[in-house]
Amino acid sequence: MTQIYQGITSNKRKSILLVALFIIILIILGFVFGLIWNNGIFGIIIAVAIALISALITFYSGDKIILKITGAKEADKKQYAHLVHTVEGLAIAAGLPTPKIYVINDNAPNAFATGRDPEHSIIAVTTGLLSIMNRQELEGVIAHEMSHIKNYDIRLMMLTAVLVGSTVLLSQIMLRSFLYSGGRRSEKNQLEIVLVLIGLVLAILSPLIAQLIKLSVSRKREYLADASGALLTRYPPGLANALKKLKDYHQPMKNANQATAHLYISNPFKKEKSFFNNLFSTHPDINDRIKKLEKM
Repeated sequence: MTQIYQGITSNKRKSILLVALFIIILIILGFVFGLIWNNGIFGIIIAVAIALISALITFYSGDKIILKITGAKEADKKQYAHLVHTVEGLAIAAGLPTPKIYVINDNAPNAFATGRDPEHSIIAVTTGLLSIMNRQELEGVIAHEMSHIKNYDIRLMMLTAVLVGSTVLLSQIMLRSFLYSGGRRSEKNQLEIVLVLIGLVLAILSPLIAQLIKLSVSRKREYLADASGALLTRYPPGLANALKKLKDYHQPMKNANQATAHLYISNPFKKEKSFFNNLFSTHPDINDRIKKLEKM
């Protein structure tokens, strides 16, 4: 049990460090962007403003956008009574307000949690998940998603998505600005030219770097939610068996989307296993997750 809590603490610390890397990249991009116009501080202000505006929009409307993208509908309490009772029971056990419950009409089994905090949280599951999971397996999946809410993963992943988007947007603005101002900056000294060239390389590579950091954050939060979910139900085999069923289902979700893929308990694209796909996967290897749960 001590090892589980130590792992949770380690994952939280590493996730904070990874998000800090995002912010550093964004500030560097902003500074070099400002140098193109002879004002590095101005560039940082622009970068922070872009991130802040994106964060505010995402913070207050992100969950609604996600529900729209996924096609989720609020669960009917009579039709999905077992699901509602499971969510309510685990919310009480976790000491959380009951999240709003949504169902996605999709044969592919999957689930996700979103929202800005436990008081404004959502759990969504697919009809495919409800059709193949027994009671203990469904509890394991819901406990996993409840753990994302309790650990504030939902807020962290929304923040991470904002930082990725801001980094990509600033990179595009920076590259266009350099092309626009290119021939009119002959007065720059050699140091400024070197910094601008470094910034351009970073602007080109930063979207890829940002995406890799985002995926790393996402994978670490899945391990953490697995451990926390198992602690919540006190029955690790429930979630482990649920993951085995998710692993054996090979059809992708109908509304699989890169913007929301990191939210799901299982990769919604169901790509074949390879080094390249694992590098850009939003989820850790499901077999590894199962092994960790079976060792608890």
